Amino acid sequence: MLVSVGPEHPSFVHALRLAQAAMEAKVEVYYYCLDDAVKGLSDPGLQQLRAQGLRLFGCAYSAQRRRIAPGDEALYGGLTMLSDIMAATHRFVSFN
Repeated sequence: MLVSVGPEHPSFVHALRLAQAAMEAKVEVYYYCLDDAVKGLSDPGLQQLRAQGLRLFGCAYSAQRRRIAPGDEALYGGLTMLSDIMAATHRFVSFN
């Protein structure tokens, strides 16, 4: 999943719910936060899914541009990482 909207946007919530449903169906979920979505990396619901096995990634450049210090709430990387995730997945969805 690619999410680029902030946590206040309905699509952020929709992506979170879809990730939760997929995980309940025993699907391995990779969740990459880009642009304003990096503001939501510490979202309690997202972190709960991470604790349950969600693979959570944040765009390092997006975080830097928003003056968010990378922490341990996600694995930070660049668009090359996103490209690798996309190439290795069976399905890919984006929430903008």
